[in-house]
Amino acid sequence: MFENLTSFLAQWAVTGVSLWIASLVFSKSIRFDSTGALVGSALLLGLANALVKPLLIVLTLPLTVLTFGLFLLVVNALVLLLVAWFIKGFKVSGFWTALFASLFISILSIIIGGFFVGGTPETQIQVPSGTWL
Repeated sequence: MFENLTSFLAQWAVTGVSLWIASLVFSKSIRFDSTGALVGSALLLGLANALVKPLLIVLTLPLTVLTFGLFLLVVNALVLLLVAWFIKGFKVSGFWTALFASLFISILSIIIGGFFVGGTPETQIQVPSGTWL
């Protein structure tokens, strides 16, 4: 039971750190009014990625296939804008900022999560051995 809670808290922390670093990198476009807004945004972003994002992916599947998966970047940006709309102290200046910030947050979360959350086979990136050609 506590293994799931520990994993959830670790992923929540990784998302929070990624959002905080994104707010430093995109300092004029992404702002948090308080630490509570950052913590709430990290929690809501995790929930939105788990609940809302799969629904959006299914609804936009034809467009995603047509664009060879690039429309998923737009879905990520929309989820980030949705979180900014719900959290009072979290501000994102526009769609393009959300697009690039969501890409940055995703990559940073993978990197940070690989160092701190990893360690079990289900969280590690598996590369098949053998020849590639």
